[in-house]
Amino acid sequence: MQDKTLPKDFGEESLPGRFEESNPDYTYTSPKPKSREIWIAMILFAIFSVGFLSYYFINQSEIDSQIIQNMDPEEILANQYNIGEFGSDHSHAAIVVIVDSEPVNFGTPQFQLSNKYIHFENNNPYQIHKHATNVPLGMLFASFGMNDICYLNESCKGQVVYLNGDRYYSDISQYEISHDDRILISFEEESISEHLKYLDSLKIFDVPKKVNSGNEIFI
Repeated sequence: MQDKTLPKDFGEESLPGRFEESNPDYTYTSPKPKSREIWIAMILFAIFSVGFLSYYFINQSEIDSQIIQNMDPEEILANQYNIGEFGSDHSHAAIVVIVDSEPVNFGTPQFQLSNKYIHFENNNPYQIHKHATNVPLGMLFASFGMNDICYLNESCKGQVVYLNGDRYYSDISQYEISHDDRILISFEEESISEHLKYLDSLKIFDVPKKVNSGNEIFI
């Protein structure tokens, strides 16, 4: 009886896996799961993040000081006081500061346009211009290099403050002006009524309207 041999499949070595199985040098290796690669990437990212944060916290003071040194003085003040964007407000107020019985002349160059957010301009000696929200009066004096209004009077004794004709007992440096405010700061009790009359006589100019010329701008 003849042995029956099953016919060899035609082109079976071209079928998937058949060539590899017929090759004596072939060694099967199971594919690496993708989850392993993902875990490795996550671990490396975590190590990098921890290293970066550790470096930042260890050197935080030096890094922050370098950032501040590279900032514009206006930006430093804006960040310090956490004010609004330029143009978010526009207000005018009058201020009179009496030292040695005379009003300080804020119309001189060292007091003019010292900061775009709050300043004196056009050589006007008394009218404050404010161009952003949350800008305290202290920011105006800080832009002159004064840490406090008392810089104008070393002793700072006898300081009295009036806001719109009424005695003001809070810290005026923290006050945010509103349009038409009138502020009197004096280092002497004498002649307060006379100084208030002078303050009331000063004209506070209206805020210019916005003009639309493609983009809305202040004029």
